[in-house]
Amino acid sequence: MDKSSGKKEEITITNDKGRLSEEEIERMVREAAEFEDEDRKVRERVEARNSLESAAYSLRNQVNDKDKLGGKLSADDKAAVEAAVKEAIRFLDENPNAEKEEYKTALDTMQSVTNPIVQKAYQSAGAGDKPQPMDDL
Repeated sequence: MDKSSGKKEEITITNDKGRLSEEEIERMVREAAEFEDEDRKVRERVEARNSLESAAYSLRNQVNDKDKLGGKLSADDKAAVEAAVKEAIRFLDENPNAEKEEYKTALDTMQSVTNPIVQKAYQSAGAGDKPQPMDDL
């Protein structure tokens, strides 16, 4: 069962006309189970990459928008956020096939710099706009 969507998919292999031996059916079931695990790993890796990519580009857009986060940051804070975002995007560009944990580490690294700055900016600006949570993983 896919935990994120709640969907459950099953593969049913039937031997309607006696064309497959019991051994062939068992091999097919084993292969289906092996691919299921590989598919799960690929899906998790893609989701981790998408989380990092989404967070980095969202922050970059917010920092560049003077009506949003960009207008609430000091020059030093803006430079720190931009550097962290730039590093995350560089990681994405240079590591298109990184593992799930590498993407999560890159996201955590970026957020360890950006989250305190974003929170401080929105707290000092008042209760107006609230920052978008970036803790998806």
